[in-house]
Amino acid sequence: MPGKPPRAWQRMLSGRRLDLLDPTPLDIEIQDIAHGLAFVARWNGQTRGDWPYSVAEHSLLVEDIMTRTNPALPARWRLAALLHDAPEYVIGDMISPVKSTIGEGYTALDARIAAAVHLRFGLPAVLPPDVKAAIKRADRISAWLEAVQIAGFRGDEADRLFGKPRSALLASLEIRLRPPVEVRADFIRRHDALVSACPT
Repeated sequence: MPGKPPRAWQRMLSGRRLDLLDPTPLDIEIQDIAHGLAFVARWNGQTRGDWPYSVAEHSLLVEDIMTRTNPALPARWRLAALLHDAPEYVIGDMISPVKSTIGEGYTALDARIAAAVHLRFGLPAVLPPDVKAAIKRADRISAWLEAVQIAGFRGDEADRLFGKPRSALLASLEIRLRPPVEVRADFIRRHDALVSACPT
């Protein structure tokens, strides 16, 4: 007789239960995403400062970089940038070496949750390749800044791993470490502003 399948859902503070293997947009709430990401540390918590550098703060930075480098970009794609790491609110953040070791299982799980998040907020389940590439470029700029400013990397190390961004952009961007409750509130505010700017 087969055993009972393992529990595959996560209970959220909103009361929603998100099935990790078959996520539905109906069980996704921005408050849960913002709360989770604000309490998930980037770089496995190995950053300078008195507060962890959260995935929510990183997401705000990536959306800011995306907007600065693509000023005419529609609000829906800036929203996609803000939500680019949204699955980590339930599966956590892993540094790239761990992701590559785990392989396709993690990638598939991330993609399923990302698709449900996109649909929940009016985005296509799979982003257009050019939008995905633009988000990846902004993500790499953010990774370089984080590596050099708060994660203890030398500049040449960051250049090799992430590629050095344009110097004009670097001069105006500074990593901020803030309490999770502040970051959570800013994430929700930015989400709401972008959603309001999207055509209905």
